Amino acid sequence: MNIENIIKIENAQIHQNNHLILKDVTFEVRSGEFVYLIGKTGSGKSSLLKTLYGDLQLSSGEGEIVGFDLKKIREKDIPFLRRRIGIIFQDFQLLQDRSVTENLLFVMRATDWKDNGLMKKRLQEVLQLVNMSTKGHKMPHQLSGGEQQRIAIARAFINNPNLILADEPTGNLDPETSEEIIQLLQDISSKKTVLMASHDKYLMDKFPKRTIICDKNYVSEK
Repeated sequence: MNIENIIKIENAQIHQNNHLILKDVTFEVRSGEFVYLIGKTGSGKSSLLKTLYGDLQLSSGEGEIVGFDLKKIREKDIPFLRRRIGIIFQDFQLLQDRSVTENLLFVMRATDWKDNGLMKKRLQEVLQLVNMSTKGHKMPHQLSGGEQQRIAIARAFINNPNLILADEPTGNLDPETSEEIIQLLQDISSKKTVLMASHDKYLMDKFPKRTIICDKNYVSEK
């Protein structure tokens, strides 16, 4: 799918529990861009990301993401939206009772992969992408934080999404590992679009990219 603007938001109001979080939100993210979304804790970054992947409803304004209209999207269509988006969380959200391989296969089965041969091939492709091809047999607790985040990135890529949304993906990692993860995401963004929420100024200074700022209920661009 060739979408010039992967994300396009115009005059949107972002609410959570009937509380206005962000107002008059207008921005675009073009295909192939790597963009930071920054702001202090509580500034609305996560609420904005949740709106983009359909966890919060867009009640006013206009919003389109990977070809879906966020204002008109129906509940039953949200899983199809999420198949076009890879989501990476700060706390990894790996299933602790199964191996790396089974974590990835779980996602594939849940998104209607049927062919075992194709599943195995894709599994190896994404593990190789994040330099974890020898770790498929490991349990999450046997991996370092950086390795778990690499697996989370592999999981986000399983369905070859148009867009990666990363919510503070380095928040639980040490500085050196954080740099490795940012470098990996920026390498990947040569093929994909990435919108990454962060408040790590050191990383953003070291790896400068276009930046969207959440501050005092508004979104602006740096």
